[in-house]
Amino acid sequence: MTSGRDGQRPDRLGLRGTPTGVLLVTAAVGVTALLATLVGLTVPASLPPDDPLPPPVRFGLAVAAFAVAQLARLRFRTAAGMVSITWGEAALIVCLYLVPAGWLPAAALLGAGAAWTTMSLLADRRPVLELVRIIASLTAATALAAAVANALGRPLLAAPTPELALALIAGSVTYLLTTAWLGGASLALQHGIPIGPPLFAALRGKQLMFVGNVAVGLVVVTLLELDVRWLLLLPPPLWLLQQTYRHRLRADQERRTWRAFAEATAALNQLDERGVATAAATGALALFGAELVEVDVARGDGRWRRYRADTGGQVRDREVSPPSPSGSGDHELVRSLTVGSAEVGQLRVHFSRSAPPTNRERDGVAAFGDALAAALHDAATHRELRLVTARSSYDAVHDQLTGLLNRAAMLTKGDQALRQLAHDHPVALLLLDVNQFKEVNDTLGHAAGDQLLRLTANRLAALARPGDLLGRLGGDEFALLLTTVPVVDARTAPIAYALRQAREIAERLAAPTEVAGVRMSVEVAVGVVVADAGTADMTELLRRADIAMYQAKEGGGSVAAYDSSRDAASTDHLALLAELREALEADDQLVLALQPAVDLATGAPTGVEALIRWQHPRRGWLGPADFIRPVENSEQLGAFTRYVLDKALAVAASWAREGLEVPISVNLSARSLLDPRLPGEIGDALRRHQVPPNRLVLEITETVVMSELEVIDEVLATLRSMGVQLAVDDFGTGFSSLTFLTRIAVDELKVDRSFVIRMAESPEAAAIVRTTVGLAHELGLRVVAEGVETAEQRAALAELGCTAAQGYHFFKPMPADKIGAVLGSLRDNAQGNVFPLRVDGAS
Repeated sequence: MTSGRDGQRPDRLGLRGTPTGVLLVTAAVGVTALLATLVGLTVPASLPPDDPLPPPVRFGLAVAAFAVAQLARLRFRTAAGMVSITWGEAALIVCLYLVPAGWLPAAALLGAGAAWTTMSLLADRRPVLELVRIIASLTAATALAAAVANALGRPLLAAPTPELALALIAGSVTYLLTTAWLGGASLALQHGIPIGPPLFAALRGKQLMFVGNVAVGLVVVTLLELDVRWLLLLPPPLWLLQQTYRHRLRADQERRTWRAFAEATAALNQLDERGVATAAATGALALFGAELVEVDVARGDGRWRRYRADTGGQVRDREVSPPSPSGSGDHELVRSLTVGSAEVGQLRVHFSRSAPPTNRERDGVAAFGDALAAALHDAATHRELRLVTARSSYDAVHDQLTGLLNRAAMLTKGDQALRQLAHDHPVALLLLDVNQFKEVNDTLGHAAGDQLLRLTANRLAALARPGDLLGRLGGDEFALLLTTVPVVDARTAPIAYALRQAREIAERLAAPTEVAGVRMSVEVAVGVVVADAGTADMTELLRRADIAMYQAKEGGGSVAAYDSSRDAASTDHLALLAELREALEADDQLVLALQPAVDLATGAPTGVEALIRWQHPRRGWLGPADFIRPVENSEQLGAFTRYVLDKALAVAASWAREGLEVPISVNLSARSLLDPRLPGEIGDALRRHQVPPNRLVLEITETVVMSELEVIDEVLATLRSMGVQLAVDDFGTGFSSLTFLTRIAVDELKVDRSFVIRMAESPEAAAIVRTTVGLAHELGLRVVAEGVETAEQRAALAELGCTAAQGYHFFKPMPADKIGAVLGSLRDNAQGNVFPLRVDGAS
C-alpha cells in the first residue's frame, strides 16, 4: 500500500519547495531499500536441485507479481492527499512461496519501479523524488516483511500448514503497517500535519482489501502446491473481488463525503464575513482533499479580500485586486459566487497534480460554491443591517447637526442619571439659548447658522466634565446636566457652584470667533436650576430651567437662577391634583377620545386607542400634556389608571354586544408597573366587563427597560400569562429601542409620529421606519404607524410593508358614542379582514 501527494511541480525532479524532512526520509528509506536489495542478493538461494523452473524464471515471476499488484491499485482522496491501496500483500505471499526471501527486495524494486514509473508517465506525472520515495518504501517494506515471515517459518516451496499461514500473515501485517507508516510520515512532513489522520485514513480504507489480499495469497499458494492449472480459474474471481473493493471503497468515500459536505455547509451558517470565509476555506480543504483553497470575497465598497487555506490548517487573509475571470483547469476548479445578478466572490480549489478532480468533485465544488455564495450574501446583508441599525440607533438619540444628545435622549438618560444618584444628592441643569441666532440665520444664511450651532456645541463639549450630560434640545437651545455638584454643609453652596459654572461657560462661549467670514461673539442666556436628584425628573428640571432662562433674558443678563416664587405652575400643579380627585368622583369630566387604527391594505379596523381628555369646569378642555405628568408623579396614579381602564373596558364590552371584536389600547405609565397589585386589578376589571384578556392592549414606553427592578418584570410576566397584549408606544425615540425588545416580550410596535411625519424629506427617518417594520416582521410582531396625516405618508408606509396605521388621515379621536358606528362601517366594508390577535400573521 502506498500514499502520495504532490504539490505544484516546480521542476521534474520535485526538489524545490520540498520540506527538508521529506528529503531526509526519502534518502533514508532509499538507502535502506538499496542495502536490503544488495544484502538479499548475496544470501545463498536454497532452491531444490530438481526445480522445474530456472531461477531467472522464478525471479521474473516475482517481478511480474509485484508489478501487477501495484498496477491494479485503487485510490481515494483524503484531507491529507491521495491514498493508493494495492494487491501488495497478495503478491508478497505468493512471492514468499515462489522465490527465496533474499530475492524479494530486488523483485519488489524492479516490479514496483516499473509499475509506478509507467503510471506516472501515462497518468500521474509524478516528480522523480516522489517516485523514488514510493518505490523505496515498497522495497524496504518488502524486505522487512520477508525477514519477519522467514523468522517464523520457511515459506519457500513449503507445503500449506497452519504454521506457514501464520508466518505469511505476519509478513503481510508487517508490510501493511510499514507502507502505511512511511506513507503517512511523508504526508505529515510534506504538509506540516500530524501523522495520525493520513495513517488512520489509509488503514481504515485498506481493512477489507487487506483481508482479501491475504486470503487470495494463501489460496494461490495452496493451488500452486496442488496443481498450477487451478490458477486458470482465478481471473474471474479476482476481477469480481477487485470490483467489490472498488464499490466498497466508493461507498465509504461517498458516505464520508456527504457527511463532510453537511458539516462544511453547516459551518457556513455564520453572521460575519470572516467566519463564513474561514469556514469555507477549511471546510473545502477537508471536503475535497485539496492542496489549497482560496475564497475571494467582494466587499460592498468595491474592495476584495482573499482567504487562503492550505493543508497546514492555517487561514490567511489579505486584500487583493478583483480576480480576473478564469475557467477551471486540469488541477484547479474555479467557481464564481453569485446570488442573482450580484457577484459576491470567487472560490478556487487546487488539487494535487497526481490526482486531478473527478466529475463528481466538480459537481461538489459547484454545490458547495452555491451554498457559500448564499452564506456570504447573508453575512453581507447582516453586516449592512447592523450598520443601518447602529446608524438608526445613533440617529434616534443624537442631534444630526451637532452630534450631541437630542431632546428625547437627554430626557431618558437624564432621568437614568438622576435615579442612579442618592435621593438628596444635588444636581444642576443649565439651559442655554444663543442670543441673536435668528439674526445670524436671516443675515448670513442657514449654513452660517448651522456653523454657529456646531461651534457652540464643540465649545460646550470641551467644557463639559466626566459624568455631565450635554444635549441640543432643538433650535438654538442646549442643556447641560451637572451631576458632580459638590456636596457641602452650606445649603447655598450647590447653587453658587452652578451659577459659577454657568458664568464661566457664558464667558468662554463669548470668545470672538469667525462664522461665514464674519468675526463675532456668541452670547448666550443661561437658566440655572439646582435640585436634589430624588425631587424632580428631567422634564421638571427643564421646565424650571426654561423659566430661569427667560428671567435671564428679561433681566438683560446672561445667567439667572430659578426662582420658585415666579413659577406659577408649581402651585398650579397642586391645585390641579386636588381638582383631579373631584373629577374621578364626578364621572363626567374625564372622557375617552377613541382613535381607530386601520389595516393599510384592506381598511379593516385593527384596534382602537383610548385617549383621555379632561372637560374641566373652569379650565376648559385639557389634553394629556396638561395633566398627565403631575398625575404620574402623584399618589393618585393608581386611581386614575383604574378609572381609565374601567372606561375603556366598558366601551369594549359594548362593542362585543354589537358583534365587534376589536381590541382596545390603553396607555400605561411606567410607574404603574411598580404596583404588584396591578395585574389582579386588571383581571378583576376584565371579568367584571366580560372582556377577553386578548381584547386589551396595554401600551408601555421604552423607559420601562431602564429599570432593573424585579417587580416590573414580574408584573409584565403576569400580565402576559393572563393573555393581555403588550405594545411599545413611540418606538424608536428612546436610546434603547432595540435592546428593549430583547428584554420585554411584546406583541406590537407603534412607530413614533415624528418619524412618520419626516419620512418624505428625511432619509434617516425613513430608514428608522423601514428598520422598525422589518424588525417587527422578523420577530412576528404587529406594527402600527402613528400620526399618519397624508395620503403620501400612507402610500409610503404601505410600500415599506407597514400593515396598520392611525392618524388624522383616517380618523381624528372621537367620542365613545360615535366609534361603534365607524368600526361597524369599516368592518362591513372589509368583511373578513379583521385579524384575531395571537394568530400568526395578524396585524
